[in-house]
Amino acid sequence: TIDLQYFSSKNFVGRQVKGYKANKAFLTKEAAHALYFVQKDLQKIGLSLIVFDAYRPTQAVDDFILWSKDLNDTKTKKTHYPNIEKNEILKKQYILKKSSHSRGSSVDVTLIKKPKPNETKYTFLDMGGRFDLFDESSHITYKKITSQQQKNRQLLSRTMKKYGFKPYTYEWWHFTLENEPYSNTYFNFIVQ
Repeated sequence: TIDLQYFSSKNFVGRQVKGYKANKAFLTKEAAHALYFVQKDLQKIGLSLIVFDAYRPTQAVDDFILWSKDLNDTKTKKTHYPNIEKNEILKKQYILKKSSHSRGSSVDVTLIKKPKPNETKYTFLDMGGRFDLFDESSHITYKKITSQQQKNRQLLSRTMKKYGFKPYTYEWWHFTLENEPYSNTYFNFIVQ
């Protein structure tokens, strides 16, 4: 399932982000192939991935940086950075000036329970915090969550690692293909 958060206003910026003109996830062939096998593994146990972000144009990253410097725009503080000040977001590396997403082999994902045959609504597994929460509780080593939340995070991480993805320390949802084909190239084509 694809639900690109930056194509909507359901994100820390609070509006559609520059460079996103469709709910389409792009990845390098290698990353897409690996993600396919992650999905196949999860389906065996009644789960599925939901993709919140994949390839990200560099213009979107620039949009994030501009947003982070506008200290008057705090409309998403409660939901996305309640425990830090906006001017700390860059310092704490919740937003980077160059994103691995722009290389085409990074994904932001979580786990959902697949709907039953006659249902259309899926259920998110509880990961102990929302996507794009700029907080210590988003770190992959954070321990002050329930044992079930830890198990859910570990299942996601273990399955992604099995197929060659490495996690990002500060975000339980972010993974980059270890052997990414464009490790030094940052793309800027629009998602459409």
